[in-house]
Amino acid sequence: MSKRFTANIRPIPILVYHQIAAAPPKGSPFRSLYVAPEAFASQMAWLERLGYQGLSMTALQPYLVGQKKGKVVGITFDDGYLNNLSNALPSLTKHGFSSTCYAVSGLLGKTNVWDGGIGIAQTPLMNESQLRQWVSAGQEVGSHTHQHIDLTVSNNDNCRLEITIGKNVLESVVKNPVDHFCYPYGRYQPEHIGMVDEIGFVTATTTQRSRCHAQTDMLQLPRVPVLRSTILPVFWLKVATAYEDRRKK
Repeated sequence: MSKRFTANIRPIPILVYHQIAAAPPKGSPFRSLYVAPEAFASQMAWLERLGYQGLSMTALQPYLVGQKKGKVVGITFDDGYLNNLSNALPSLTKHGFSSTCYAVSGLLGKTNVWDGGIGIAQTPLMNESQLRQWVSAGQEVGSHTHQHIDLTVSNNDNCRLEITIGKNVLESVVKNPVDHFCYPYGRYQPEHIGMVDEIGFVTATTTQRSRCHAQTDMLQLPRVPVLRSTILPVFWLKVATAYEDRRKK
């Protein structure tokens, strides 16, 4: 595997969101992964006010490798929920930000069926037309495999197929290169990094918590989680200080 490492001067946060929607009732599983639309709007406004530019993974890449310098933040969404299009896109557009949404190619237009066993409410995912609308509005699509599988409990042949099909299907849908990958559940082994590299992805993001520092593997990028409970002062701490770096595991 040809490792590629970051060379950024200042730490770069890559934010990770899931659903941009009102949270389900108290006691619901993974309620923390819902960020209210008004909270998201406030966060984007705050970033612009303080001089940050929100970028997709493709737009962020020159900063990660040290070709560009500036106050930048990566913005990513996992799973491809329709509420990203309806509730996040207006704020992204308002502030001139781009982002990357990691879609599950085999479940476009369906729901988050991988969560069914743990009681998370089923929520619509973007279909092909909606993904194209997302891209035409200046946003980007990345891959989250074909069926949102746990790579660590599947054999290598199936993992390679899932990673390959995910990329190919999404490229055929959006008519653009899909160069960025996200490991489902944040679970992966060294052999999966090799597959992602061989299949042609430029970056891959994880659930490891930290901002991106120099000499980080581009195929194991950490991210900064934004949760329902992330009030604006904590959001500032996550973006602008070592708050998340200390939580790196």
